[in-house]
Amino acid sequence: MEFLEIDGSFGEGGGQIVRTAITLSCILRKPVSVENIRKGRKTPGLKPQHLMALKILEKVCDVKLDHVKVGATNLKFVPGEVKSIELKEDVGTAGSIALIIQVLIPVVAICKKKLKLRIMGGTNVLWSPSIDYSRIILRELYSRMGIDFSLNVIKRGYYPKGGGIVELEVFPSKKINSVNLDKRNTKNVKLTCSYSKLPSELITSKVKSIEKKLIENNFVVETKIAQEEALDSGASLLISSIDTDSIIGVDSLFNLKQNKFDLDLDKFIHVNYSVDEHLADMLVLPASLTNGMTVFKVDRISKHLETNLFVASKITGCKYGIGRIKDGFEVRIEGISNSSI
Repeated sequence: MEFLEIDGSFGEGGGQIVRTAITLSCILRKPVSVENIRKGRKTPGLKPQHLMALKILEKVCDVKLDHVKVGATNLKFVPGEVKSIELKEDVGTAGSIALIIQVLIPVVAICKKKLKLRIMGGTNVLWSPSIDYSRIILRELYSRMGIDFSLNVIKRGYYPKGGGIVELEVFPSKKINSVNLDKRNTKNVKLTCSYSKLPSELITSKVKSIEKKLIENNFVVETKIAQEEALDSGASLLISSIDTDSIIGVDSLFNLKQNKFDLDLDKFIHVNYSVDEHLADMLVLPASLTNGMTVFKVDRISKHLETNLFVASKITGCKYGIGRIKDGFEVRIEGISNSSI
């Protein structure tokens, strides 16, 4: 069997390479071999959320996996036919649910199938988008691109125990659309905050100080703060700004040692790009499969974006270009218009 070989240490060398590779492998029915997985990380190899995504794909599309385990640095992935399915899964740790569903949603939707999944794990953890980012920001982008899903947070899960519960439903896509996102035109902002086992006065005061600074910079702010019980103490904040030409989200966990949200608020206030740094990375995969040209603007080209553009183009054959503009960069991705999906 011929495998498309992917070097997992390329570029930023993180788990995104694995997620992109196995997602596109399922959609295009191309076997892939990923080596040097997370080679440059402190703890190389697959993490629990990567393994869980692989195990779920094993059920969704009859993937053939050979002795895959946490810490594995090599992976041979042979996808089968994607099918509609209903599942209940437990990551067993605070491993990120958001990173797991990043794989499942495009696979199921683009292959015109259905998925109902109830999954337990981490909903708001370090080095991962929050479940609120997935529910609001990612869902907005994917909806515009013809990928529809619903996400219901039953229980929050913070590090280290996790225990969060999320219900995901993915619907068949009719067509994957390209998007053209230029710049932010709105001054409307939403602050969405959830917390557990922390003083309400503390969290409210921290959120209100962020709200105050946004208002001072002429933003119109809608704030929602909710206490939602979890096994561990923690808090998560999402700042979202959405209009017809931009989709921007910045999320942050509450730093329990410093009693503050780890957040670069000035960056959100002063730039007028069309997508945030993380969403730029996430839209590459569906954009590579469309029947047109996707265009978006960012203030900088992150290593994650650069890496994902390379991996997606290697697997799909899509073409992309990056151009310098006055206040950042414009990225163009020409989809492959694959008639088999």
